[in-house]
Amino acid sequence: MDEGFIEHAGERLAYVRTPARAPGPGVVFLGGFMSDMTGTKALALEAACRAAGRAFLRFDYRGHGASSGRFVDGTIGAWAADAVCALDRLTEGPQILIGSSMGGWLMLLAALARPDRVAGLVGLAAAPDFTEDLMWDEFPEPVRRALLTDGVWHEPSEYGDAPYPITLRLIEEGRLRLVLRRPLPIACPVRLIHGMRDRDVPWTVSQRLLEHVACDDAALTLVKDGDHRLSRPQDLGRLIATLDALAVQLAAAPAPEAIAASPSR
Repeated sequence: MDEGFIEHAGERLAYVRTPARAPGPGVVFLGGFMSDMTGTKALALEAACRAAGRAFLRFDYRGHGASSGRFVDGTIGAWAADAVCALDRLTEGPQILIGSSMGGWLMLLAALARPDRVAGLVGLAAAPDFTEDLMWDEFPEPVRRALLTDGVWHEPSEYGDAPYPITLRLIEEGRLRLVLRRPLPIACPVRLIHGMRDRDVPWTVSQRLLEHVACDDAALTLVKDGDHRLSRPQDLGRLIATLDALAVQLAAAPAPEAIAASPSR
């Protein structure tokens, strides 16, 4: 196991990397909004990948976890750039990106930026476009006024002791990164898992995402009693089984040059 920091955009991004012992795509975990790389899903995936001999990378965006920077200064574009930097500098060969909540948005942006490196996507309660659809559009007028006047609003959260600072900059910059307003030219296989009792990100967001990706090899699994966290033992088992099946499928797929060289029928 290798851990440390890489310098990016004036900040230090913390990471933990597990090397591969077997052929096949590596795995990169992208965490959620104000989450970090020490969460239940990240550690469960790391253990599963270590057991399977797969390369695995978990890391913290700027302003998250052990990385430097202030969370309040972050934007979707900045955190997506962190993800692409981690992909470029800390991995080799094809990778499966697993995005949880906000990480589900960032994995899409990374796949668009590096289509030659991203072999597959797994979204867990994926939340693309949440700053617009689930924040700005849902905020009552007093909250919008506070954002426009003060530039920040502190949203209470059940996931931590302190409220989340939501900035006007986060909202406005997020509008430049929206992905559900047009077809998404993502060709790699996509697997989505979403709880139907998710009170933070409705499961219909994953349904919309499924409809937008260009790849026909895309599937959505709905968990009737699943919440936003999807961190119960059965949820983790489902996630790992989904990853295992996708990794086996990708490892068995012929290389592009082999496809090109095969005789037509």
